[in-house]
Amino acid sequence: MTEDTAAAPTATATGDTPLSGTQYVIEAHGYQATVASTGATLRELTFDGRDLTVPFAADEVRRNFRGATLAPWPNRIIDGTYTFAGEDRQLALTEPERGHALHGLVSWVDFSVVEHVGDAVTLAAIIPPQVGYPHRVRVSVTFTVSSDGLTQSIGATNVGDTTAPYGCSAHPYLVAGEGIVDDWTLELSASDVFLTEGDRLLPDRVASVDSVLDGTLDFRGGRVIGDTFVDHAYTSLEFSPRATVRVTTAAGSGVAIEFDEACPWVQIHTADRPAPEPSRIGLAVEPMTCPPDAFNSKTDVVELEPGATHEVSWRISAL
Repeated sequence: MTEDTAAAPTATATGDTPLSGTQYVIEAHGYQATVASTGATLRELTFDGRDLTVPFAADEVRRNFRGATLAPWPNRIIDGTYTFAGEDRQLALTEPERGHALHGLVSWVDFSVVEHVGDAVTLAAIIPPQVGYPHRVRVSVTFTVSSDGLTQSIGATNVGDTTAPYGCSAHPYLVAGEGIVDDWTLELSASDVFLTEGDRLLPDRVASVDSVLDGTLDFRGGRVIGDTFVDHAYTSLEFSPRATVRVTTAAGSGVAIEFDEACPWVQIHTADRPAPEPSRIGLAVEPMTCPPDAFNSKTDVVELEPGATHEVSWRISAL
């Protein structure tokens, strides 16, 4: 970390806290990131002035989970119900149109600053015990910029006295450069994809990417996305020693996100939106510690014992 040369946390002209929370700017080696305290959200990320993620205004309520931290589960829990340690639980249904519990419990929590220096900021919040999740977990999120890009690290410590089911992710929408998702090339070395069924995106099965939808979900080796719709979790990733997802323009500019085997899943979404909303303006790439509906399938769920800490990180860099 460098000395504390970052600007003071920003606010609106009236002196009130912006709608997205207190703002923390970090920068180094051409990278500049702004982190908003609500949801420990990566509100914007640029390299030499070029957007690497879809930004939004400080005084705007975040839409579509752009840049939010997702914990203690990523993706959705079907019907908001699950069983853990022999107890049935019912979570609030935060995706009412589908009737599911979406993207965890911290995405709208106002995180407190732990440390803010020129090239890094750490924010933290505690998930309080509640009916659907009766565990106390402290979530700490650190963003650091360096010559390698922006690294986001999430640490979760069980500060309660019961074992907690846990998983996490983040929700950046990557921007390769000029154009929209249709114009960009996606390179994703994943052999299997998690299929869903129906409008409610109910879990179906894991299948080989070359065996479904005429291979249109296969991006191994890289290919132009075109008008392909993607809203799927991928797995069987190639780690050597890290997995890398790349999105590039025809001119060669782009952005990459890389992560290790602590995230054996990655959700890809082409950000399709109904008119008149802007559609397919960024590609959601979400490294995940577990798949959709993991609290029910038990696949890759961390059982966080009292006093234990789980840590994971990923890095976004310009190409």
